[in-house]
Amino acid sequence: MSRFVITGGKRLKGGLCPQGAKNEALQVICAALLTQEEVIITNVPEILDVLKLIELVEGMGVKVERLARGEFAFCASDIDFRYFETEDFYNKAVSLRGSIMILGPLLAIHGSGVIPKPGGDKIGRRRLDTHFLGFERLGATFEYDALNGCFKAFATKLKGNYMLLDEASVTGTANIIMAAVLAEGVTTIYNAACEPYIQQLCLMLNSMGAKISGIASNLLTIEGVKKLHGCRHRCLPDMIEVGSYIGLAAMTRSEITIKNVNIRQLGLIPDAFRKLGVRVEERDDDLYIPRQEHYMIEDFIDGSILTVSDAPWPGLTPDLLSVFLVVATQAKGSVLIHQKMFESRLFFVDKLIDMGAKIILCDPHRATVIGQNHESQLRATKMTSPDIRAGIALLIAALSAKGVSSIHNIDQIDRGYENIDVKLNAIGADIKRYM
Repeated sequence: MSRFVITGGKRLKGGLCPQGAKNEALQVICAALLTQEEVIITNVPEILDVLKLIELVEGMGVKVERLARGEFAFCASDIDFRYFETEDFYNKAVSLRGSIMILGPLLAIHGSGVIPKPGGDKIGRRRLDTHFLGFERLGATFEYDALNGCFKAFATKLKGNYMLLDEASVTGTANIIMAAVLAEGVTTIYNAACEPYIQQLCLMLNSMGAKISGIASNLLTIEGVKKLHGCRHRCLPDMIEVGSYIGLAAMTRSEITIKNVNIRQLGLIPDAFRKLGVRVEERDDDLYIPRQEHYMIEDFIDGSILTVSDAPWPGLTPDLLSVFLVVATQAKGSVLIHQKMFESRLFFVDKLIDMGAKIILCDPHRATVIGQNHESQLRATKMTSPDIRAGIALLIAALSAKGVSSIHNIDQIDRGYENIDVKLNAIGADIKRYM
């Protein structure tokens, strides 16, 4: 099992450039299935999850060419439907949660699709009802093959309809949008997710000839078209990686500049760190985090303890709560971290407690953190990464701890962060990778 060995307690200094957005890349690669013409996508993060999806669509018959680092051309002119009956398809699709988003394009183009129950992080229940209820509103039928763990969907013709989503699911919204752009008539999606990833998907589809309005809101109107053409699309910087670097700077008391972050698409992330007392300065399109020996958590106006919680966009992304929790362990003051969406994402705190953090896990969704104001440094220890976001939080903790730590199962971190060890070593970290 691959592992990192980290010598912590070092101050870092320098500039970091975030990769392209993982969650956006997974969506727009699936969107390339909607046309037989060439689609070129740039600023693609070459991380495990994205590369697995590229391998999956390549197996389906999509012609894929790597033009340069982070730049790929896709041409879905000859899909091989026999591939969906193979063990190779099942094994690749089941290992990746993003694989569910091939279903919308397949329904739109070919009237049928099959996908095994997808994998991904083990962070609690991650139901798929929103996807299939949306497909049903467009006129599709589906069945679940419990024996083989596969979802199958069919549609003679997709027709536009009004729908109120039961939850603002990002992947569910993306899947329904991709099915609806080629449906007959007008589709209205209320309670749609409106994260930057969804906005980017809609802008890309419009550049391909789709007619989507209401972008950046939770009410989307899609006028179906008969055909889409090719396009060129660039992924946004990954806001989760940007937030991870802010947390890293605070925990290691380092001076870091995060370059070309697309500040307007970061939402509440910089302000949420500021509430923990972390200085975040905007310099053109860069974020500068100066070296801070101490940072103090703000209370609410009435004096009550600060709560940091996730919410659908434009609320705070759940993917950064693990990082906020780690940063709070060395702040001055206390904070309640409330992870509303996933009931297993906070269970990694036992590893932080072993390192000397003062955390009370109230229940699967809430943890109270009593900050130590850098007066009691975290201790080095041996850890295993349970998922992508807990993994990066543990890496940040290890980099701030005194001594030598090890993190096993780092494939989880590699799923979301491209060459993280190389990037951080370049600004002064000491991370060794062992295969």
